[in-house]
Amino acid sequence: MPETSEPAGSSLIHARGLTKRYAGFTAVDAVDFDVAQGESFGFLGPNGAGKTSTMRMIACVSPVTEGSLSVMGLDPAHDGSLIRAQLGVVPQRDTLDEELTTRENLIIYGRYFGLPRAEAARRADELLDFAQLSERANDQVEPLSGGMKRRLTIARSLINEPRVLLLDEPTTGLDPQARHLVWDRLYRLKQRGVTLVLTTHYMDEAEQLCDRLVVMDKARIVAEGSPRNLIEQYSTREVTELRFPAGVQETLDGQLDGIGERIERLPDRVLVYAQDGDAAVAAVHARGLQPETVLVRRSSLEDVFLRLTGRSLVE
Repeated sequence: MPETSEPAGSSLIHARGLTKRYAGFTAVDAVDFDVAQGESFGFLGPNGAGKTSTMRMIACVSPVTEGSLSVMGLDPAHDGSLIRAQLGVVPQRDTLDEELTTRENLIIYGRYFGLPRAEAARRADELLDFAQLSERANDQVEPLSGGMKRRLTIARSLINEPRVLLLDEPTTGLDPQARHLVWDRLYRLKQRGVTLVLTTHYMDEAEQLCDRLVVMDKARIVAEGSPRNLIEQYSTREVTELRFPAGVQETLDGQLDGIGERIERLPDRVLVYAQDGDAAVAAVHARGLQPETVLVRRSSLEDVFLRLTGRSLVE
């Protein structure tokens, strides 16, 4: 493994004022963040927020426009090849060779890192077992399911035994069972000491995988912390969802004021943010209001995300 120059106890990835511009368009606007050794760190945000552009700079495939960035104590501008040798990259879309077998995909990729064929084959077999693909080792990639291809892409990214694994939207398009299996594999990697850096717009994925994350919107970081700390900071303990009969919601002006800490009106329901959802429901009924359905739930990272980035669709 190539040597790095990071001092003991420093951040594995360190960014200050990190900026990326494309022909006058600012994709990443002076962001600051640190990723510690062994941490699972996430970039959460809507499409176009700057997540992928940030990841591309970390991966040393897109130059920094302004600001400073160090990865494992090295400068991407001068030490890109040394950094890439210690990175595993899982792109947003699988780039597997579908005419080769699953095992051949891993062995050939290992050869790109200069591994002897015997060592590449040994690691390929270990990774196929890790990804639960051993039974498909000699099958061509093309007929594999989306979940299998995703697990193979993750396995391929580990062939060089990376210190840092970059994952861009790792479970987009997968069904719930496949997503949970990918989450399990990533959790096992974290237990082995691999540092994970991921982008996602799935709130449950961020809550499951991330020790800490930043929320990006319009190229800037708007919040940072653990999922639980962000929920405590930007939401309430519980959220009460009220659905009223057709035509009633439009007549509620002022009738819910003072119930909970915040009221949000959506086209199909009203959200009451309160520490005690049942008490909020009792207060609604005490005012003579009769919603058709009531749901009291715990606040989630999705509530935080929508409060910080808005509900408008970003194209």
